[in-house]
Amino acid sequence: MLTWRLPPIAILCAWTATSHAERVVAIAPLSTLGQIETAVAALPGTRVIRAQQVSDAIKKAKKPQLRACEGDAACLGDLAGLVGAQIVISGEVGGLGESRVVYLAATENGKELHSTTLAVGSGRDEGDGPRGAAVRLLDPDGYRGTLRFAIDVSGATVYVNGSKAQPSPRGELVLPVGAQAVRVTHPEYHDFVRFIDVEFGKTTDVAVGMQQYPIVRHDLAGEPVSLDRIEFLEPPLWRRWYVVGPAAIGLAILTAVVVGYAVHDFPAGDCRKLGGGPC
Repeated sequence: MLTWRLPPIAILCAWTATSHAERVVAIAPLSTLGQIETAVAALPGTRVIRAQQVSDAIKKAKKPQLRACEGDAACLGDLAGLVGAQIVISGEVGGLGESRVVYLAATENGKELHSTTLAVGSGRDEGDGPRGAAVRLLDPDGYRGTLRFAIDVSGATVYVNGSKAQPSPRGELVLPVGAQAVRVTHPEYHDFVRFIDVEFGKTTDVAVGMQQYPIVRHDLAGEPVSLDRIEFLEPPLWRRWYVVGPAAIGLAILTAVVVGYAVHDFPAGDCRKLGGGPC
């Protein structure tokens, strides 16, 4: 594996006379960082000092050691003072064959602010390329993408990573780059749950098809939930009221007669033989 030390990239942030903050970026003389130079120049409110100008400043000051600070805080501070910079981006280049990985770090007053990587020479636009690397270093809050929701019902609620979110009237929601847990809920429908990758500077369309609960659908449409037919059957004759009532009265009368006869026909006196005669 081959490794190269990367001369730092100095970044100067200056205020103009009209109190407008203009970011002046100085690119260190290294051919690998030509793409970074272009990407930084494309950032809003940013002016780039070309790599050749930085090289001339180092040569004029006769301080060749500033070409390879290698993350040293004192060296980066000297370079910042030489070019009048506030922020210095330094890094290293490593790789095997034609592929290279640039490790970048933004430092201010000896303190690292942000760091990132940039793959070059691999033929793939990994990590959103130089433009994404420039934004991650200089404007990390702007490293975002957009999801555009197309929800087929009204009144749905969108949650992203467990927090309620409010899409714009066009259904757009700006989110940080990376995988986001999206959940769309509605009291009358099943939840829509997906993990969606948000890409830098791009709009991803999300079609949300909600599935309605069947019982709610029948109730809202005024349709019967069950198609079973209810029939009332007549009870058998012996269970009908006009048969059971008189039978119960007759049974009560018969019971009363039997009890009365048994009470009045019982032998009198204190003692009786088993055959019924007196003792």
